[in-house]
Amino acid sequence: MPSRVARNCTGLVYPSPMSHETPPSANLLDGAALARRIRERVRDDVDAMMREGAPAPRLRVFLVGDDPASEAYVRGKTRSATEAGLRAETIRIPAAETPEKLLEGIAAAREDPDLDGILVQLPLPAGHDRNRVLDALDPWRDVDGLHPENVGLLHQGRPRFVPCTPAGILALIDAYRIPLSGRPAVVLGRSEIVGKPAAALLTARNATVTLAHSRTEDLPAVCRGADLLVVAIGRAGFLTEKFVREGAVIVDVGVNRIGSLEELPANLASSPRIRAEIEAKGRALVGDVDFDSVAPCARWITPVPGGVGPLTVALLLENTVRAARLRRGIRVPAGRDSV
Repeated sequence: MPSRVARNCTGLVYPSPMSHETPPSANLLDGAALARRIRERVRDDVDAMMREGAPAPRLRVFLVGDDPASEAYVRGKTRSATEAGLRAETIRIPAAETPEKLLEGIAAAREDPDLDGILVQLPLPAGHDRNRVLDALDPWRDVDGLHPENVGLLHQGRPRFVPCTPAGILALIDAYRIPLSGRPAVVLGRSEIVGKPAAALLTARNATVTLAHSRTEDLPAVCRGADLLVVAIGRAGFLTEKFVREGAVIVDVGVNRIGSLEELPANLASSPRIRAEIEAKGRALVGDVDFDSVAPCARWITPVPGGVGPLTVALLLENTVRAARLRRGIRVPAGRDSV
């Protein structure tokens, strides 16, 4: 079967590197299809562990408060974990509880010998010390890779657990065989969860990385110098065509929930596609990239939804299985020891 192709705005044709089993749409980096394959692999790994006499890996998620976005994320994570054969549970802590309640829950989780993965859903409500919470995690069960010990190992180039979203970005780049060595890359956003670890992972692959942010001078010019742009700035539609070099690869990490036309920035408000979605559903998910203006000039681009988001969940499941293997002394399959 011939491979699918992608076209950029010059009309040049590029063969798709994805297998014919999961062909992407034209010039889209299809994170949803890749996530399905990873979840299937996780299911196979769990089945293999259970055939060897080990229990299914067990994941505990802490959800503090009632933020609707966090609620949706946690539901998706626990549902996907259960479907992949993991044991998953959510501990809900009301926002009115003191920060000590969460720390007590984490301490109890550290003492549970049957628990393989611990995840605290971020962001936390006001009043919680995020660093104190992350410090309290067991680094061998910190499946989002945010404990200081795991952060240090990542930056030393010998990661135990890679944060799930940056791991998903690298998995997507690998699936499409996008070259990194020697190529200029810009990571827009310097968060501890996405920006900094993504920059470290790309550097380890020999990309020439610039970590840009709101204080970067002449930000559009800096971004135009990149063959690869990873956008994680948390502002709907921020990145427009003026930031993008012809033929660049764009990875949009942003997930912005828009509930009305009035919430849209001016450049997105003119999009018939987004306006129609809000009018039909009362809401829309948009990325940090102005997809309609950028896609014609990008060689590859992630959609929102369906790009990086599904991979974040899939890599959480893979990290949980990895944690179970490491804790129980079960060999990690070849090729699963790094990103």
